[in-house]
Amino acid sequence: MGKSRSKPPILTLAPEQEREALDKLKRFLEDRFELQLGSFEVAEVLELFTKEIAPHYYNRAIFDVQSHLKERFESIESDLWALEKN
Repeated sequence: MGKSRSKPPILTLAPEQEREALDKLKRFLEDRFELQLGSFEVAEVLELFTKEIAPHYYNRAIFDVQSHLKERFESIESDLWALEKN
């Protein structure tokens, strides 16, 4: 994974969360694909997701929040206009 190592992760997990993620990923790969990967290999898979895939979900979440806030602010602005006295 030479190239991806230079790219810092956009998201990081607390050590306990990372251990839990590694355990879940390892169990998933074993159960679903019958892959018996070691800790280092599973950590590389998690690193790939963290650096290459998670940013897409992160950016989508930011976009969704921006859309929600825009709608909410428009609603508040409309409410304020309704309160305005002539």
